[in-house]
Amino acid sequence: MEDQFIWRDEYNVGVEVIDKEHQRLFKIIHKLLAFGEEEEINPRACQEGVKYFKGHALKHFTEEEEYMASIRYEGIERHRRIHQGFRENTLPALEAELERTNYAPEAIDHFLGVCTGWLVGHTLTEDQAITGGHGSNWGALLSQEQQADISRAIAKLMSDMFHLEPQVISDTYSGEKFGKGIYYRLTYAMGGKKRQEVLLAFEEKLLLNTVGKIMGQSTKKLDPKLVHAARYAIRQFVGRVMERMHAAAGWELKEENLLAYEVFQEVFQREQPQVSLLFNTGGKGYFSYSVIASEIPEEYGATAIEAHNAVEEIENFLQQREEEHKQASPKKKVLVVDDSLTIRQGMQALLSPDYDVSLASSGAGAIRAITLNKPHLVLLDYEMPVCDGRQTLEMLRAEPDFAGLPVFFLTGRRDRETMIKVMPLNPSGYLLKYLKPAEIKQKIDDFFARAEG
Repeated sequence: MEDQFIWRDEYNVGVEVIDKEHQRLFKIIHKLLAFGEEEEINPRACQEGVKYFKGHALKHFTEEEEYMASIRYEGIERHRRIHQGFRENTLPALEAELERTNYAPEAIDHFLGVCTGWLVGHTLTEDQAITGGHGSNWGALLSQEQQADISRAIAKLMSDMFHLEPQVISDTYSGEKFGKGIYYRLTYAMGGKKRQEVLLAFEEKLLLNTVGKIMGQSTKKLDPKLVHAARYAIRQFVGRVMERMHAAAGWELKEENLLAYEVFQEVFQREQPQVSLLFNTGGKGYFSYSVIASEIPEEYGATAIEAHNAVEEIENFLQQREEEHKQASPKKKVLVVDDSLTIRQGMQALLSPDYDVSLASSGAGAIRAITLNKPHLVLLDYEMPVCDGRQTLEMLRAEPDFAGLPVFFLTGRRDRETMIKVMPLNPSGYLLKYLKPAEIKQKIDDFFARAEG
């Protein structure tokens, strides 16, 4: 059996009535996951299993709320609203889908993914806060600078939920591509036109190492069940971070989208996020957390994921992603680094038909992009503010992993003095910006032809 959704003692909150019911809910999901792996599914038996889970979930909500009231827990109203949303909206929608499809495997995967993700997220965030556990130390995270405060809050949640110790490696992440990434958007609103858009990017292996690990999945790739679970765990994770950013309550989730990388990248080309953090988790995978404040919702051309279309959208997303990876695999990856948006867009248009092109607007962005998605060739602008091309290449050559990375200087000049300065850094060549596009493209083609020959 591939899925092992096992309760661990570290999930206990220290209240017997709560911990006992948590364990029971985990066991029920575990059995349903095992049932869902069978080749022939008995709708009647599945129906009974879902009914059993629902009965215990509602019983747990009642007992938990009674306990919170007895200790005068200050977060009881928020907690009740979360219970109410799952009880009155999420569960009925999932049940209706199961009935409508006669418990089709895809609908069962959706049900199990959503319930697993919700249970993981709620147990490891909201429930831990009841007794002053993981969630009770948020007051200690207060800082003079909001972004530093948010980064600590995110790190604390990741530690509490998944026992990871993420480190902020950039507080100016600008949408650089992840090697094999998932790009996700949650839009919140609070009255009128006031909105917050939360943009997240995850290395696929991070989701496998966190939500997938808790589910006990041994597969090395995403499947619909894991995506559904991850969505609901992430939504609760983001909800807690939103609370940290905004003292006032009232933010409601309005839209959820899975984005193609090109769309995700476009946002960072035209928007200035309030918060944009990039984290490393010590080999488990990278992730980013960015927030954009807006008065009017951005139109990304991405379908909103809702109860009625979640199964279809996730399946389409995974299928399209698999096809894109197959198609992209033969393409060489080229990173274009230039502080000019015009140059970046021009180079992307010129090269993207034959190469997998990613962009960075600064030396720091280049380091991030190379770390996250090691390219086969870097086209590096020589003259950039703050950290110029020579300084960027010096940093790259100082790292053993990047010491041999091919780098072409993209420059408007080729004087002898400049060339002498950079020769010790072993650049692979020079591309003069005033060359015709066809000549630039030909030089890049020739470079790869020589490398392969």
